[in-house]
Amino acid sequence: MNIFKEIKQEIMADEMNDSYTKKGVPPLFKASKYARIAIVGQAPGRKAEETQLFWNDLSGDRLRDWMGVSREEFYGTDRIAQLPMDFYYPGKAKSGDLPPRKGFAEKWHPRLLGEMPNIETIILIGSYSQRYYLGKQNEKNLTETVRNFKNYLPEYLPLVHPSPLNISWLKRNLWFESDVLPVLKEVVKNSI
Repeated sequence: MNIFKEIKQEIMADEMNDSYTKKGVPPLFKASKYARIAIVGQAPGRKAEETQLFWNDLSGDRLRDWMGVSREEFYGTDRIAQLPMDFYYPGKAKSGDLPPRKGFAEKWHPRLLGEMPNIETIILIGSYSQRYYLGKQNEKNLTETVRNFKNYLPEYLPLVHPSPLNISWLKRNLWFESDVLPVLKEVVKNSI
């Protein structure tokens, strides 16, 4: 058994994930010793969990467009790892989904990243991943963190979430498309 299958079994056996394992829901992540990019988002959505395919929604379509990759490249390459802040759908909130569970990323991300020695850039999508990975280097809010993306390169590249709910943010922050997306595309192109 390879190391990532072993870790998957450990995640499923962890009492923190007992309710998911009992329902037959496996953790949704992708790791490879060949990965050069890791995408860290919030947590799988309901559709992603149902289909067992991360970023399998309109947000994923936009993310792939931002990255300049096809659906086939995105899912087919072993150069892109997927490590959401929680590997399970946390449920629905009043607006959007519930946040990822506390302690999940802290427990599993270091272990998985330790087995991926070729990671060059971790793409941080949204405030949960940015707060966790950037800590005190995080700016006062998501907009300022993303605006100052060059300060975190090449190790990290912070992005706003590609959700359709963020259309107004994208319209107010036109610099994102002109300044950030070309760099994202270049990072991806050089990594896959």
